[in-house]
Amino acid sequence: MSDVVYEETATMIAAGELHPFVPFGRDHCRNHPNAFNLQLRELQPASELWSSDCAAGLAGSLQEVSLQERERESWQLRKGYVESLEQDVEFEEELYASGNVVVWTRGSRGQSSNVYKAFTVDSPVEQASWCDFPVLHSKKDEDTVERTVCIVQNGCINIHTVTGKDFLSPLPFQVSKVWPTKFGLLLERKITAADGQFSSPGECLPTVFSMLHPIDEVAPLVRKTTGDSSHVEYISDTSTKIIFTCCRPSILVSYNSDQGTHSVWCLRKVTHEERCSVLGCPSKPFGEPLGSLATGVLMSHLRNSSHLESPCSSKASRFNSSVGASAAIAANSPLHYNNLHSHQSRITMSSQVGPTRIHSPGISKMADLSRDHSPGMAAPSLSGGARFNTTLHVSSPVGPHHGAAHSPNSTISETVMGPIIPELCIDHLWSETAACHSLDREMSSQAAKVFLTSDLCENRYLCFLVESHQQLRCVKFMESNDMSQLIFTSVTSIAAKDAEPLQNIGAMLVLEACGSLVLYTGVTRVSKVFVPGLLPSSALPSAGVQVSTPVNASNRRLQRLDETAMPSPVSEMRILNMKHHEGSFLEDYAFQQAMPYINALRDPVSNRVTLELSNGTMLRISIPNIASSELVKKCLKAIRFILPKEAAMKVLVKWYTINNAPGGTSVHSEWNRFVTCFLSLMGYNTERLTWTRNLHFEVPHSPVIAAKKARPCDEGSDEDWEYLTRSKYHHQMVSHCKPTDSSAFNGSLIPDGGDSAALSPTLDNTAPLFTHIPALFYVLHLLYQELMLDELLRERATSSLVCLLQQLARDLHLEDYLDLYWRDYPSLMSGFTESCYIDQSLIGQMQYPSFLRAEPPCVFSWFSSCLRGEKVPPFPYLPGICHRVRLLVLSYALYIGGDDNATASNVSEYLVKLSAGQKSNEKQYGRHTSMEQVKSCSESLAEQLVVWLASQGFTLKDLETVPFGVALPVREAIYHCRKQPCADWSEEVCLLIGRQDRTRQAHNTNPAKSKSSVGSSLSLDPPSTSEADEEEEDGMSDIVQEVTELIWSQDLRVQEVRRLLQSSKPVRVNVVQLPEVSDHEYIEEKENKLLQLCQRTMSLPVGRGLFTLFSYQPVPTELLPIPKLNLTGRAPPTNAMVDLNSGNIDLPANMTSWPSFHNGVAAGLKIAPASQVDSAWIIYNKNKNQELANEHAGFLMALGLNGHLTKLGTLSIHDYLAKGHEMTSIGLLIGVAAARLGTMDMTTTSLLSIHIPALLPPTSTELDVPHNIQVASVIGIGLVYQGTGHRHMAEVLLSEIGRPPGPEMEYCTDRESYSLAAGLALGMVCLGQGSNLIGMGDLNVPEQLYQYMVGGHRRAPVGAIRERHSYQIKEGDTINVDVTCPGATLALAMIYLKTNNRSIADWLKPPDTWFLLDFIKPEFLLLRTLARCIIMWDDIVPNKEWVKSNVPQIMRGTEMDSPENINMEIWIQVQDYITAGACMALGLRFAGSANSDAFDCLDDFAKSFMQVMSSYGTASVEPGSYNMQTALSMILLSMSMVMAGTGNLKVLQLCRFLHYRTGGEMNYGFHMAHHMALGMLFLGGGRFSLSTSNSAIAALLCALYPHFPSHSTDNRYHLQALRHLTVLAAETRLLVPVDVDSLKPCYALLDVTYKKTEWYDETTVELVAPTMLPELNLLKRVRVKGPRYWELSIDLIKDVQHLKSILSRNGVLYVKLRAGQLPYKDDPQGWKSLLASAVKQRRPGVGAFKVEDISTFTSDPTLLSFAEFFCKTSNGIKHREETVALFSAMLYECVTKECPEMLPTYVAIEQAVSALCRGELQHTFALWQMRLVVDLWDGTLRRPADICDAMLSSEFLPVMRNKVDVALDCWLKDNSSALTSYIGGKALSEGAGSALLACFVAYRSVPCLRDKLIHLQGCTSPGVLMTSSKRLGIPIRDLLRLAPVLLEGAKIPFSNSMVAR
Repeated sequence: MSDVVYEETATMIAAGELHPFVPFGRDHCRNHPNAFNLQLRELQPASELWSSDCAAGLAGSLQEVSLQERERESWQLRKGYVESLEQDVEFEEELYASGNVVVWTRGSRGQSSNVYKAFTVDSPVEQASWCDFPVLHSKKDEDTVERTVCIVQNGCINIHTVTGKDFLSPLPFQVSKVWPTKFGLLLERKITAADGQFSSPGECLPTVFSMLHPIDEVAPLVRKTTGDSSHVEYISDTSTKIIFTCCRPSILVSYNSDQGTHSVWCLRKVTHEERCSVLGCPSKPFGEPLGSLATGVLMSHLRNSSHLESPCSSKASRFNSSVGASAAIAANSPLHYNNLHSHQSRITMSSQVGPTRIHSPGISKMADLSRDHSPGMAAPSLSGGARFNTTLHVSSPVGPHHGAAHSPNSTISETVMGPIIPELCIDHLWSETAACHSLDREMSSQAAKVFLTSDLCENRYLCFLVESHQQLRCVKFMESNDMSQLIFTSVTSIAAKDAEPLQNIGAMLVLEACGSLVLYTGVTRVSKVFVPGLLPSSALPSAGVQVSTPVNASNRRLQRLDETAMPSPVSEMRILNMKHHEGSFLEDYAFQQAMPYINALRDPVSNRVTLELSNGTMLRISIPNIASSELVKKCLKAIRFILPKEAAMKVLVKWYTINNAPGGTSVHSEWNRFVTCFLSLMGYNTERLTWTRNLHFEVPHSPVIAAKKARPCDEGSDEDWEYLTRSKYHHQMVSHCKPTDSSAFNGSLIPDGGDSAALSPTLDNTAPLFTHIPALFYVLHLLYQELMLDELLRERATSSLVCLLQQLARDLHLEDYLDLYWRDYPSLMSGFTESCYIDQSLIGQMQYPSFLRAEPPCVFSWFSSCLRGEKVPPFPYLPGICHRVRLLVLSYALYIGGDDNATASNVSEYLVKLSAGQKSNEKQYGRHTSMEQVKSCSESLAEQLVVWLASQGFTLKDLETVPFGVALPVREAIYHCRKQPCADWSEEVCLLIGRQDRTRQAHNTNPAKSKSSVGSSLSLDPPSTSEADEEEEDGMSDIVQEVTELIWSQDLRVQEVRRLLQSSKPVRVNVVQLPEVSDHEYIEEKENKLLQLCQRTMSLPVGRGLFTLFSYQPVPTELLPIPKLNLTGRAPPTNAMVDLNSGNIDLPANMTSWPSFHNGVAAGLKIAPASQVDSAWIIYNKNKNQELANEHAGFLMALGLNGHLTKLGTLSIHDYLAKGHEMTSIGLLIGVAAARLGTMDMTTTSLLSIHIPALLPPTSTELDVPHNIQVASVIGIGLVYQGTGHRHMAEVLLSEIGRPPGPEMEYCTDRESYSLAAGLALGMVCLGQGSNLIGMGDLNVPEQLYQYMVGGHRRAPVGAIRERHSYQIKEGDTINVDVTCPGATLALAMIYLKTNNRSIADWLKPPDTWFLLDFIKPEFLLLRTLARCIIMWDDIVPNKEWVKSNVPQIMRGTEMDSPENINMEIWIQVQDYITAGACMALGLRFAGSANSDAFDCLDDFAKSFMQVMSSYGTASVEPGSYNMQTALSMILLSMSMVMAGTGNLKVLQLCRFLHYRTGGEMNYGFHMAHHMALGMLFLGGGRFSLSTSNSAIAALLCALYPHFPSHSTDNRYHLQALRHLTVLAAETRLLVPVDVDSLKPCYALLDVTYKKTEWYDETTVELVAPTMLPELNLLKRVRVKGPRYWELSIDLIKDVQHLKSILSRNGVLYVKLRAGQLPYKDDPQGWKSLLASAVKQRRPGVGAFKVEDISTFTSDPTLLSFAEFFCKTSNGIKHREETVALFSAMLYECVTKECPEMLPTYVAIEQAVSALCRGELQHTFALWQMRLVVDLWDGTLRRPADICDAMLSSEFLPVMRNKVDVALDCWLKDNSSALTSYIGGKALSEGAGSALLACFVAYRSVPCLRDKLIHLQGCTSPGVLMTSSKRLGIPIRDLLRLAPVLLEGAKIPFSNSMVAR
């Protein structure tokens, strides 16, 4: 085989068009307002400036504009990446840095560039680079990446993510360069003079560090040495530096300047053992500092030297002096935090410590604070270097990312000094041989450029350019068999001045020393590259002529012209042309600058590269791809697969040079060039073959194909045309071209008779591919079969490829293959008769592969046999090339053959993988899913097939390109799976089966990120911002109206609730002035009336917070809108303003403090838990106006209740508490505790303990903590330790219930609220533990609580609790029951909650004698009754008898039955309170259930209480009115609990009635209770309900404590802030169906199945969604019912988490409307559906179907267009009536059977049958598909159960099938002789009958009978013939039709002479 193909002198390729290149960022920076930088910096306080800014003041800003600006610029390009684009858009990205500005630009090749992001920093940019930081998800093992831009300044790195996060990472040392890697950044420390003072290598500091995330500390890089003594060590060699890194594979290249060698290393995560080894402490890897690597003196030197070298040295020394010498000696590790990070910490942009991002003045303060930042560094009180010493992050032993130190909140913890843990390790892979001689050592220099490249055969190379040697060294490497490591093999050197890789081509562009551009693929030279408009430097007329310019003066000098070097022929021709047209070149040169030559290459992206010219300009060129035609690409891929690598390389290089030869555009197609090149390489003389003669384009027969020369003149003339018309070739074409032929080769060519007598041309056996002809033919045949399965490529590609295949098959004498090609393309094949002669002696040289079969593989025949149930042989396929063959063959084997293991263990039974001398580098098509996984989630074959296809990456788009007959079984499987898909199917499976509802559900796994509303991502938008201001000010505009309108569609109750709960408008003060009342008295009367109304207004926010719960997602750059609490009024009729500040009446002090607090809580509770809230935004909302401090305090508590307060930094919490604002402390402490519910978080515990004296050490300093803050802290302890049973906390809280008053009036006021809080906290700590309190037996908790409840002598204090008695309050040693009873009662109830402990419950029974009843306050009886009932949880029954049973026996009679000496008022009061307690227990038991029995029971009691109250009349000062009002309020709250979230109309009416009652006993507290009931009734706008879990019951007990404040400042008995704990009991249970097509909420029927319980059997109820679901632990299944929507079932037994995730995403359940159905909103009764109209008219469906109505029943644009253009008779086109009727029937069938995707199949079948009947079929492809459809239908008939479920109509297919049978029978009747001749192997007459014969043979499954005629010998009767059916391979049905012909053919003797067809 000749190697001449490698000679570049004979070939040259033409580069693409040249475009001038100027970095886009350069122009952008010219217009950038750099001067504005100085103005902003002058506005900043000095404390906020980075310490290095002393050099960047006025002088630094003036230096930014200089003449050397161009020299400081840098840029890099890369291939664009956009995640959101579905289609592959090719564009480039540019990262440009100049001065202080970095510009990130994006732009596609055909479009202009645009600025994507721009960054401005304070100091000059030293380096800018892209970097992807991996982000590990805890739920998945897959890594996602955070795409960032890293900007290196002097002393810090700015890291900006594409999602908008900004980080600033101060550096503990000066960095010389950063390198992006797979794991993050590598940082090279700048080597200073101090590093040379240490001789011992062990004392040197590490030089390379890693940063795995912007918020991580830098860690030293370690390397694992090889050899006998393998160990791990830090990289501290100052002579080694990194010169290249790569992410895939994860390697880096280093250069050792001492040895002058390059080395390659593998970069990976460090293992635990290596980490322990390098730290030198295996037993305690992270407990002790390092002591074995260096001394303290060295560390002190590092610290001093780093400070001296650092730009921050002055300030650093100032704040680091506190460390002292002792710290330096103690921390003797070279990698100690105290050394490297004594003054550095990871901070972010918003902390304003480091160089800050420059903002324009128009940006609000929020823009500066809306960055992700370290909570610990947000404190503005710290300035300068003091901030850097606040936090030391210490990694945990578990790993760098899982320890507590990496928690965003663990900032102020103990300062623990520890070593820096290494994160990454490098393994040595390869090193080049060290230079031996001193001369070579001196000549050695590090590589100026390193890159990875691959060749056309996918061999991979690592290339590095050594400029001093002008040498490109290419190191070949490959992956090991287990893909675990890289193996480096040979090294090849190429003379090169510069080089760049071209990734898309598999090549690299090399600039030689002479200035020529040469293309290499790997180490194989391809050809020179001709660049129009440029000459290589060797082509210049004189090397001595050079014009010196400032640009090229500093560049490389021009190479001396080698006199022997001759330019390429094309270049020489261009010089001659220039002389011819422009005169002498030398004369012209004297007046012009020298023609520029190429100086360097840079910025390769895909196949584009930038040329740097000698005159300083740059050009962007593109190198052509190896092929643009999909067919040519696939053929080249197949050739590369089957050939040995050496031969494949020669073929590919040869083809590349031919296809891209310069010399003007060619009119010939790429395929024509490929055929000519391919045949020539196999030894064909394309001049001798008639059909290739017209493809010829001046290609000689030699394997060396010279480049085509350019034409001197491109303009044509008339003489040219005349010459062509007189040519012999023209006469040949005219005489032999068939007008009906439409091949891809400009007509089929048949030689005349004279040429047939000539000798056949012979093949050249010396051609490179001659020996591989059989193997190449076979792989191209398999590719042909693959293309037959792709509708996008089939028609053009197969007809082109078959011409090449027939020639090879004819010359190889493969008659069966020829017969197959004739069957596929009979008309085309009839024009080919030429064959080339191959000498028999040369046939032996050919390598016939073992896989080459005599019987041709036909994929359609294989499918047909499989459908008929016949045994099928394995089908051959090319891995990596024949994707569709593999997928479809295995799909048929699984679904049709019924083999469960077809896609797993039995693949070899159905597929034969071809092997070759070269392994395919194929990655598996799609993702790998084991069949075990498929079977685990599927049962039927259809489900297994669908899941497997989806796992292979097969989509609906792929299915649309599969031929309709082949695709029909797959469509059938999809159709069956579409009805009831499994709930756990992935998004890909749901997309494949066409269930967009399931696809969307799977896609929205995470909560949707919305801008202003929780539901806006689903088009559930809140009212737009353009509404009237008054509607936005009420704080309730974010309720999603589209959902509420569906839930309550008959009335306007939501608007009524908004009207009742709004507090932003003045109230109406309607007071009539009587004649005897003076004006002054009238004004006072109005103000007194207003004061009564303000009691109601001030209580509104508590209810509004519940109503708007979690309905809003804030915008990070905007403040949270807080509605105004308006306490003014308007007096009719003049609408005069009435104000309380006039001074006419006395107002309570601080009257609005707590209402403002509640208003802030209400506003904060709107924020949804899924919102993007960070610490900066929380601080941003802090208002400087002290009047609004109370609102902000409530806002903080709300953030804790919705879980966002965990993001607030510890230093920020400290700032809040340090201000001493009582409300802020209360809200913050309760909020932090609620956010840490049940976690026992130690940081939160410490925070709370400071405010509780009982939790402080006895010797601690007494703190003056306000009483309400102590109450809040005690409740916080209960929340943090909820359900934990913590002994110490329980012991302290138990004693605090009875805490006595102290001296000097300590603990003397409002003792009741503190005791109650301690009791509630104790109950929460031991919640539901009952008698299982572990380790508390000695505390006697129940007995102690009982004593607190009933009284007695006080027990001695336990432990070291300080006991001091009060000087004012004398209680003695007895327990004050009035203080301790409520807390003890509720604590006992919560400890034994739901335990049904009767002995404890009997303690709480009301006394059964009148005497004992006198000793208990009635309101305590309410608590006892409530406590007893919730302990006996299962005994609660929702009826009036159970409620009355709680009243003592002595009181169950009437008033007349009571003793005479009993006070009737007390009798009524006791009865009412006990009834209220029982009703409240009933409400807790059935909270959120909407139980009708419980509601009716409570409603009856409410009505009875209302009747009694109405009897009091207006004189509400009746003795029992307060008690009646209290009881009524508790019953109303109980009703709201039961009907929570339902918006029940009766409860709303009662709430509204009580809302308008003011004055008298209707005080602030009662209004608060009524509005809480109203808020719970519409909890979260109807999206939330209440839970009955233990935690929820505890929260409700705290929030609904039945003693409401008498006025707005009353906290004596219960802290008002606890009223908001109702939120902790809320859970989302609203299920909202959303139409997946319109994305609008809709109605849908649900079947909800309850589990079987002891109270009821398994029950199924039908609900209309949107609906509130019951608690999920009660449910078994939720199913969307038909017939309107596709059924969808969610099994809660298997996976309750799926439904929980749906409910957490606003309860959105996507449903898909079935075709022919209308939504319930448009058609409530279903009378308008498509099927109903047919029934209504009593006519068949098709007859009643009106095409005009199709748009009513489907929104599919394909169906609508089909109905418009094919199912109507228009004026322009008159369709036949039967055609319109047929198309209408097709459309009706597709719509009613829910398979609109079958419409193209119906149409294709009809077109194929019509063309056959008209005799117009030119190929048999359509009939092959018809045959497969028939075979599938016949198989369906054998399965009667599936007939009703068949996709094709039971009427349509038999009609079409009958038409085909009739047409073929008619043809057989008239042309039986043609079939007989075909069977006998005789020559066929040319004509139209050839095509129909092929159609007949293909449809009737007639095999190639030449080898089977022996079986027909002796067949004289049809019976004998039937027995030969199996041997002949013909189905009996077809054999019956062929019997006459076959019996006649049996008499014909077998003929060996075959005429090619």
